[in-house]
Amino acid sequence: MNRRSILTVYAITALGLVMLSGSSVAQTKSLKDQLTGTWTLTSWEQAFKDGTKRQDFGANPKGVAGFDVNGHFFVMFARSDLPKIAATDRTKVTPQEAQTINVGSIAYFGTYTVDEPTKTIVLQMESSTYPNQLSAPQKRVITTLTAEELRLTNATPTAGDGSTINFAFKRAK
Repeated sequence: MNRRSILTVYAITALGLVMLSGSSVAQTKSLKDQLTGTWTLTSWEQAFKDGTKRQDFGANPKGVAGFDVNGHFFVMFARSDLPKIAATDRTKVTPQEAQTINVGSIAYFGTYTVDEPTKTIVLQMESSTYPNQLSAPQKRVITTLTAEELRLTNATPTAGDGSTINFAFKRAK
């Protein structure tokens, strides 16, 4: 082999090793690193033991969840068909408007940790539009996490009725 051929083989080998090590690094990214960012809600469904299902935020839910690198998160979900307040003053809602908006939306924020072995996100709520969530840490099991999709399951909702809530998100662009 001449010198040029040997250098070409070395260059190709080095390039291959760099590409392999780059994909290895991507594969070893922690769940927290993969989770970090903003996600938009694509579905929210509660499944009950008797087989019935409910979509509190409708078939076309609106929502966002964000997880930052410092362990803070926020969540906001709402029905796409929430009514406008007739009085055009949010402090002057009718009982029916208040009920519809309360049932059709939720927001909460706080801090989170990720338990890598169990693929679980543990949320510690600091505030919520549903204060019953503040009593204890909440767990969400990561069932799918790719660069573009996140699916979570809450197997122990605060209602304590044995239901399971499944969330699906796509990464915000």
